Amino acid sequence: MKDCLFCKIASKELSSKIEYEDNDLVAFKDIHPKAPVHILIVPKKHISSVADLNDADEILMGKMIMVAKKIAEEKGIAKNGYKLIFNVRSHGGQIIDHIHLHLLGGEPIGKIIV
Repeated sequence: MKDCLFCKIASKELSSKIEYEDNDLVAFKDIHPKAPVHILIVPKKHISSVADLNDADEILMGKMIMVAKKIAEEKGIAKNGYKLIFNVRSHGGQIIDHIHLHLLGGEPIGKIIV
């Protein structure tokens, strides 16, 4: 998508603090962190939301969760725990129309809304 913020980050049109990257995904720090560790895991393929997934995206979604687990381990937050959040469409709190997984940790999380 031409005007998608996350597509521009994934294609390096916009700079961001990249924490992880492979052929399918990019992960970077949230610019408005809600926890000491707040990283967004984003597919390079533009998918607007979880509601727009199809069967062909099943492996990609699993990979997003496994990358979140890996980053949590690297950041030292896996032992005490962390939160993974998908916001879906506007009523679910989604602000950017590109699917993304929030990884939050580094302190007790409770009822953080992202």
